[in-house]
Amino acid sequence: MRITTHILDTIKIGLADDHSLVRDGSKVLLESESDMDVIGEASDGKEALEVVATKNPDILIIDIRMPEMNGIEAVEQLKNQQSPTKCIILSMHDSEEYILQSLNAGAKGYLLKDTGKQEFIKAIQTVYEGGKYYAGDISNVLINNILNPSKKNSKEASKASSKSSNNPFDLTNKELKVLELILSGLTNKEISEKLQNSKRTIETHRFNLMKKMEVKNLIDLSKKAQQYELV
Repeated sequence: MRITTHILDTIKIGLADDHSLVRDGSKVLLESESDMDVIGEASDGKEALEVVATKNPDILIIDIRMPEMNGIEAVEQLKNQQSPTKCIILSMHDSEEYILQSLNAGAKGYLLKDTGKQEFIKAIQTVYEGGKYYAGDISNVLINNILNPSKKNSKEASKASSKSSNNPFDLTNKELKVLELILSGLTNKEISEKLQNSKRTIETHRFNLMKKMEVKNLIDLSKKAQQYELV
C-alpha cells in the first residue's frame, strides 16, 4: 500500500546530482507515484539554482558534492533568496560535519543514498507538508549534537586529526564499513544482507571506494587500506 498525500496535489520535484544514473533512478522511482512529478534536473549547484528559478519546484532533492557549486552552497543561496522551494539533501555522506552544515544552510531533510523507497517518499511528503525529515542515522547525529555540545568540539578536533592522517580519501563511515567487509572476504550480496542495503547500493559503495582510493583491483585496495590503517 503506497503512502498518499493531498489527493488533488501533485508535488513538483527538481533533482540535482552530478551522476545521471542517480537522477534517472530517482526519477523513475518518484514518477511511479501518481502525486509526484519531476519537472527539472541539474548536474551541479548552479544548474540547480536555475531549475528553481525557472521551474519553481516544490521540493529540490540535491546531492552535496557536485562541480561548480556544491549542494550546501546552493541550499544556502536559496534560503538567502527566501525561495519557497524546500530542499532535501540526498547524499552518500553520513559525517556529522556535512549533516550540520546542510541543516544550518536551510535543508529541511537529509537522506542517505541507500534509503529505501518508502522512506524516500515519506520524507518528500513530510517536507512538502511543512515538516522536516531526517533518516534514522542522521537523527542520531543530531541528538548527540544537541545533548553533547561540549563533546562535539573535542570529538571534531580528534576526528579531523585522525581523518587527515589515516583517511586522506574522505571516506564516509558507511564506505569504511563496506571496505572492512570487502577485505574480510564477503561478497557484495553478503555485505548487502549484513548491512540491510540493496546489492546495487553496495556495488555503488565499492565503486566509490575504488575511485576515491585510486585503485583498480582488490589486491591494490587491500594494500592501500593497510598502508593508511583504514581497517
